[in-house]
Amino acid sequence: MPDDHHAPTQADAEAAVRTLIEWAGDDPNREGLLDTPARVARSYRELFAGYEADPREYLERTFDEVAGYDELVVLRDIPVVSFCEHHMLPFLGRAHVGYLPDQRVVGISKLARVVHGFARRLQIQEKLTAEIAQAIQDILHPKGVGVVIRSEHSCMTMRGVNTPGSSLTTSRLLGVVRDDPRTRQEFLDFVKV
Repeated sequence: MPDDHHAPTQADAEAAVRTLIEWAGDDPNREGLLDTPARVARSYRELFAGYEADPREYLERTFDEVAGYDELVVLRDIPVVSFCEHHMLPFLGRAHVGYLPDQRVVGISKLARVVHGFARRLQIQEKLTAEIAQAIQDILHPKGVGVVIRSEHSCMTMRGVNTPGSSLTTSRLLGVVRDDPRTRQEFLDFVKV
């Protein structure tokens, strides 16, 4: 059965932006806005690049030579730029990712790439937190995983309840990072937010 649905083109996206400009009450043909539809469409392509790749693939190249290392690996303060799926407004913050290896580690830049890959999609922060943790668990098979994200949501700070400065913190703890009180506390001490 043929698929009658076509993926929207750059021209489709630009037309949608022009419609929004008009809907907001401005003239998309005035000088200052002439190139805005193209710029917005290009920026959205970049901001939603997480749909173009599987972030889990970043974790597939691992290293077995860890010289017996069996303590937590934690990467803090990974910038998060994502978009709320309810209002298509950005939320910005920091992710802290850790895991307790079981004979394999991954390059630390790959942890940041996983965060960025999942973040560049429409979603809620709770889902983002869970997806990052589950990907690390599924691919690396560590003894435990911890992910904490703290961010400010434009949908709350710019509109609606108008509460600038408020932030949302979410966490997903798996394995011994959740179940062993000492490992859990060590992880939480590392990522104090």
